[in-house]
Amino acid sequence: MRKGSPTSKTRPGRSAKRDIEAPDQRVVRSRRTILDATTQLLSERGLSGATVDEISRRSGVAKTTIYRHWPTRIDLLRDACSKLGTPLEAPDAGNFEGDAIALTSKLARMLRSAQWTSVLPSIIDAAEREPDIADMYSRLQQGYSAPFEAIIRRALRKGELPANTDAATLIAALTGPLFYRRWFSREPLTDAFAKRIVRLAIGGAVPRGGSNHKPQMI
Repeated sequence: MRKGSPTSKTRPGRSAKRDIEAPDQRVVRSRRTILDATTQLLSERGLSGATVDEISRRSGVAKTTIYRHWPTRIDLLRDACSKLGTPLEAPDAGNFEGDAIALTSKLARMLRSAQWTSVLPSIIDAAEREPDIADMYSRLQQGYSAPFEAIIRRALRKGELPANTDAATLIAALTGPLFYRRWFSREPLTDAFAKRIVRLAIGGAVPRGGSNHKPQMI
């Protein structure tokens, strides 16, 4: 045997290390397969079609394994819904108008996607009757409201908005028309429309001549 060559004692150690690492990769692949199947079903059939039985059939993963990864169906659906769109993040364009345009434009693009438009109405509908779904929807809603709240807080600190600005009302003014146009009037959701919404909302929030109010934290 050549000097420095692996001995019979080192080979089992390396093999054992591979055996230890392998299950982690299997877990990753298993979770990814389950999430892919869940998002496909959500997009195709909405919330009611994404049952654990159907997810198991679509993914080829046993129900016992699914429940090992996610204790409840709601936990799995929450994770899957988070994968359907890129989370909104608070931009910093240098002023409130630029920030609001960036956020509303991105939300408009999300609402134009096939995945979100098929899933969100079914979540809202189920939330009316099922407390667990209502809680999931509330968490999703908070996640998409948070960036708007962040840019409003920043605008208040900088004096770009009146101190008595109600954040919830302003967020509704910025986002409500997008949902109305997508599911009621069914007119195009364009970036130009998003810009018009922002300018109308700012016009209603800021008195003529700008804000002379002292900024207030929210």
